[in-house]
Amino acid sequence: MSAADLLVECLEAEGVEDVFGVPGEELQDLLFALRDSDIRYIPVRHEQGAAFMADVHGRLTGEAGVCMGTLGPGATNLLTGVADAHLDKSPLVAITGQGGRERLHKESHQALDVVDMFEPVVKWNTQIAEGETVAESIRKAFKLAEYEKPGATHVEFPEDVAAASVEGEPLPTREPVRRADPDERSLERAADRIDEAENPLVLAGNGAVRTRTAEGLRELVERAGMPVVATYMGKGAVSDRLDNSLLTLDSGPNEEAGEAIERADCVVAVGYDIAEHDPKSWNPHLDTDIVHVDHEPAEVYQHYNPDVEIVADISATLEGLAERLDDVRATDWCEEYRETIIDHVTEKPDDGDPLSVKGTLPYLRETLADEDVLISDVGSHKMAIAQSYPTYEPNTCIISNGLASMGIGVPGGVAADLAVDGNVVVATGDGGFMMNAAELETATRLDLGFTVVVFTDDDYGLISEKQTEHTGEHFGTELTNPDFETFAESFGIESHRPESWEEVDAALTEAVESDEMALVAVPIPR
Repeated sequence: MSAADLLVECLEAEGVEDVFGVPGEELQDLLFALRDSDIRYIPVRHEQGAAFMADVHGRLTGEAGVCMGTLGPGATNLLTGVADAHLDKSPLVAITGQGGRERLHKESHQALDVVDMFEPVVKWNTQIAEGETVAESIRKAFKLAEYEKPGATHVEFPEDVAAASVEGEPLPTREPVRRADPDERSLERAADRIDEAENPLVLAGNGAVRTRTAEGLRELVERAGMPVVATYMGKGAVSDRLDNSLLTLDSGPNEEAGEAIERADCVVAVGYDIAEHDPKSWNPHLDTDIVHVDHEPAEVYQHYNPDVEIVADISATLEGLAERLDDVRATDWCEEYRETIIDHVTEKPDDGDPLSVKGTLPYLRETLADEDVLISDVGSHKMAIAQSYPTYEPNTCIISNGLASMGIGVPGGVAADLAVDGNVVVATGDGGFMMNAAELETATRLDLGFTVVVFTDDDYGLISEKQTEHTGEHFGTELTNPDFETFAESFGIESHRPESWEEVDAALTEAVESDEMALVAVPIPR
């Protein structure tokens, strides 16, 4: 067989079902090997879209998504989505083609040092320089991508190596490597800190929605009675229906959740990455006891210097803490915060109120079941979703807040609709939507059926808000847009443009309940 045939057999052994990519000349042998396999190769419209699809697949399933691009511009186009997976801790394997090794020692057409370029945004990366190393390289790429904390890996595959004859077979996959159980002394120290605190609080981060962690966290919170605040990427780790939930760090009309976490004298940070949300915002005075529970030690940072660090299997740690904590404590200190937040996020706008993202969310929440998935693109609407969209199950509100890259919405919707059984909705601004709107063609070609809600204000609205907040004016942010109804219909997609809250409600209900692709363009006054 060829090395390309062996690589595809290795992908099959890893359980890969879909590969997202853009074809290239140097990928020829790999593409034909995929054609003859049980794996579906999905051509997309831009490599960035392919990487975002692999990224969201990884977050939703815990299994590495696979994206592919050719050398040069194909590889550079993949880079943003790979970097997003890196900072969002999403398992992803990127495969790039490369020219023959006989020309890589000199300047040549489209040749870049792709391995070196990917180095800062992956956990591991290599060039397969010999066909005999294919099996080991692919097994290592998947093992490291899926190992806690998950992330991206990259493999470069030169065309002469891909075409070469080899002998070999895939390495057998094994059970995922599990972190060790926590040590007794650390558990006792952490439990003592929590029991001594008057107002302890749990901060659920990105790592809290993975593997078995959410189940253990819910058990701990219910047994110990502590209030919970999530980061944007930790939404759903604990159901927002729980009386102890204060939604996310910025939730509430006056950021009551942020006030609550500042008032807490002990914060139990579970699966928290400081790249998600700067701890300076909730520990400004450096006076909060912090218990760090994660698979890796805490980053060194003045405003996040834990008193106790438990670096172990998170689920086992939560179970151990639950067993050692005293009986359920009073949480009346946070009840008023909870009431204010829930009233704020469930309040529907009056009929005469202008259309807004915040006002749309209660209608959207009513339309979606607990297990349905909302994919948020990046922009001002992301902030509203993070703060005001109640989430009830892990991984049902996907927000990029590590790299926080615009353009993830539509590709993310493609990946989500392929990965989950329930309804999928993409919420995006017009800026992020137009960055990868071409992937609507990918969605229709695959006969998918998710809904895209586009909030249109003809502006990079979040940047306008920040500029105005800092200077009283804004510049360089205004846009023009196509007629989104006509744009959607050109792909054969059902479209809606509501002009009132009654029409918003009707359009969302019709679009989400349909099995077909739909686009709802909600005009937002500037």
